Amino acid sequence: MGFLVGLLFGLVAGLAIVVFFVRSENSRSNLRTKLATTVAAFARMTVEDSRKILPAEFYPSWVVFSQRQKLTWLNQHLTKIWPYVNEAASDLIKASVEPVLEQYRPVILSSLKFSKFTLGTVAPQFTGVSIVEDGADSVTMELEMQWDANSNIVLAIKTYLGVSLPVQVKDIGFTGVFRLIFKPLVNEFPCFGAVCYSLRKKKKLDFTLKVIGGDISTIPGLADAIESTIRDAIEDSIMWPVRKIVPILPGDYSDLELKPVGMLEVKLIQARDLTNKDIIGKSDPYAVLFVRPLPGRTKKSKIINNDLNPIWNEHYEFIIEDATTQQLVVRIYDDEGVQASEFIGCAQVLLSELEPGKVKDVWLNLVKDLEIQRDSKYRGQVHLELLYYPFGMENSFTNPFSSDFSMTSLERVLKNGANGTDDIENEKAVTHKKREIIIRGVLSVTVISAEDLPIIDLMGKADPYVVLTMKKSELKNKTRVVNDSLNPVWNQTFDFVVEDGLHDMLILEVWDHDTFGKDYMGRCILTLTRVILEGEYKDCLPLEGAKSGKLNINLKWMPQPIFRDS
Repeated sequence: MGFLVGLLFGLVAGLAIVVFFVRSENSRSNLRTKLATTVAAFARMTVEDSRKILPAEFYPSWVVFSQRQKLTWLNQHLTKIWPYVNEAASDLIKASVEPVLEQYRPVILSSLKFSKFTLGTVAPQFTGVSIVEDGADSVTMELEMQWDANSNIVLAIKTYLGVSLPVQVKDIGFTGVFRLIFKPLVNEFPCFGAVCYSLRKKKKLDFTLKVIGGDISTIPGLADAIESTIRDAIEDSIMWPVRKIVPILPGDYSDLELKPVGMLEVKLIQARDLTNKDIIGKSDPYAVLFVRPLPGRTKKSKIINNDLNPIWNEHYEFIIEDATTQQLVVRIYDDEGVQASEFIGCAQVLLSELEPGKVKDVWLNLVKDLEIQRDSKYRGQVHLELLYYPFGMENSFTNPFSSDFSMTSLERVLKNGANGTDDIENEKAVTHKKREIIIRGVLSVTVISAEDLPIIDLMGKADPYVVLTMKKSELKNKTRVVNDSLNPVWNQTFDFVVEDGLHDMLILEVWDHDTFGKDYMGRCILTLTRVILEGEYKDCLPLEGAKSGKLNINLKWMPQPIFRDS
């Protein structure tokens, strides 16, 4: 009897195990089928499908959605014809770059020329292409390019001491975007009159320098000077907006050449909450600004010592060659004296985002790298005022930076000469003349009230008052004290005689009055550009350096002719 019970139990248990195993295998088979279907669906997904499923902010910074098409076919053909391209392009590049090298030649060298120049046997690889919408009379293509070259480039260098050094440029690695413009489109084969080419973007450029038969480090600073010269020469000779024009059909293509199209006026006002790079004390920040990073076109601000909230209030001008693609770059550094400056952060403004003839006031977040768009670390902010005006439209709007704005009649006569005509003939003289102009007037400031001021006193109140300071002239005024209030009302008006409205600033500091001292609550910093343009305006300004609080003010500008005894 026990044997039969055991046999029956064994059969039931064995059958249960078989059924469980079969079901488990069927379940795993179904999961594999679903997974294969999902993988196949992902394989058929487009870029737009990916963007719909997950917004861009959820992707890591290294994920990039490219709109460019692959160019395997072009790379294959380029590899075949590269020996002929190398022979033709080497002489062309050498002839165009050598004069620029001489232009940026370091002062320690008497001569800097190519003794050998070939592009090598390795052809660049184009990783993608896109078409840029750029008018009806042209076709613009941008090609992504990678190149690990085995070029044979030797520089013949001579110093003023008579020492000659052959310096080899080797291990060249380049990643960037190459731009081709076919313009103008015509009804004659090949349907375009000329081809313009340029490097639209330089993502990476690496190379090493080696003295043939020697060591370049034997002359201190030579390697850095030559490397800087090469980079400046590349920037000035081939980087966009510089373009090389190759005529295809006979015609006049002077309109395709690089030429200034406008002027960008920049006022570097201040920065706040900068990252502290010093272990002892605070950073000593300064700013570097440029549209094209060339030595003669890069501006540097003064150094503000031991301050993470520096105020510069400096004015710069930049020549613009292409407002649709160029941008203003601001880089903030910590000055380290004789040592190399330490980088704090950078920011940029696209000129295409500026409305011509209109002043734009912006606060820009500083980032570590402009190429990495999703940088979450806070490094501080920089405050700018920007005005872009194309050449030829100066008369269609009021430019506060113009030499004719808010001038007295006597100044206009002295500027234009006895016959009332302007004798300035070149752009350099115009720029110099504009910097001599002083905008005079009376600034009337009405401090109306404040809202939601931070609690300073132990009793949960404050006794606030406002100190008004003109930064350049150092004129000061202050309101009365309003006791026990976080929402004080003053309605007091103060007049300041301003001798240089373009370069002066108004600083409003809110303090808490105490019997034995005072406590700082916050501040507002204003340039006079807006009130000079508009004449009068009312605004509500958030307090800087405070957790809360706003200041309500009214500003009025009254231009005043000032006559001085000779």
